Amino acid sequence: MSPRDFLIFFLVCLAWGLNNVVGKIVVTQLGCPPLAFVAARFGIVALVTWRWLLPAPRPLWRIAIIGLLMGGAGFALLALGLRTASPSAAAIVMQINVPLTTLLSVAMLGERIDARRGTGIALTVAGALLVIWRPGGFTLSPGLLLVAAGAASGSLGAVMMKQMVDVRPLQFQAWVSFSSLFPLLGGSLLFESGQAGAMVAGGWPLLAAILYSALIGSVAAHTAYYGLIARYEANLIAPLTLMTPLATIGLGILITGDRFDGRMVAGALLAMAGVLVVALRRPGSRAQTP
Repeated sequence: MSPRDFLIFFLVCLAWGLNNVVGKIVVTQLGCPPLAFVAARFGIVALVTWRWLLPAPRPLWRIAIIGLLMGGAGFALLALGLRTASPSAAAIVMQINVPLTTLLSVAMLGERIDARRGTGIALTVAGALLVIWRPGGFTLSPGLLLVAAGAASGSLGAVMMKQMVDVRPLQFQAWVSFSSLFPLLGGSLLFESGQAGAMVAGGWPLLAAILYSALIGSVAAHTAYYGLIARYEANLIAPLTLMTPLATIGLGILITGDRFDGRMVAGALLAMAGVLVVALRRPGSRAQTP
């Protein structure tokens, strides 16, 4: 990878890491209801990308479901989880999307898992559970369970996406935003209150956070990421994506004062080691996006 492209990849991962911290600030310090925040984010993405909606990918029902799973459902569950979970812990738990995608590929696409990938899946799940589990008791962290559910939603959408062909990056983002926007608006109206008051009270900081999430976290970062995927093999891209949870952890400690104890360090090491084992291909094997 050229130094220029590595810098782009680093900035993409940094943007995603900061986006997780921004989400935490929005739903806690700025008091914005989570579903309203995610709806506003995708509303802006829809305004930017609507011109790429047509011609619509076929089958239409599949791209609409994929968009909702990878967009509205996944990000809404993450935002809900961030009300109680720290960005650092959430970043570690979200790594289970790699082994979940592999398992769903086996169930839905007939792919096979060898012993090496099975070991990687076990390591990642063990690391995530170590972070989710509350020490000193037999309860699981509700916020991190929501984050894990969001990762599972994204994994299901990613596997369904493997059955689509010829969907361009900006076209995909357009369908993700439009498929997510109206369910999110409906969910916010049904289950949340005080959205308008929270938006007014949040003022310019809240507007800046929403614009950052939409324009930088979604449109700019994902478009750059898709461009890098097109130029490089997945066995090079996959390990570099681990810069995202590392960036989230560092920024979470610096900005939101995340507590990062020995249990979380152990969980992070286990989860990231598992992701590497699952994502990396043996030399000579055909690389593809995990």
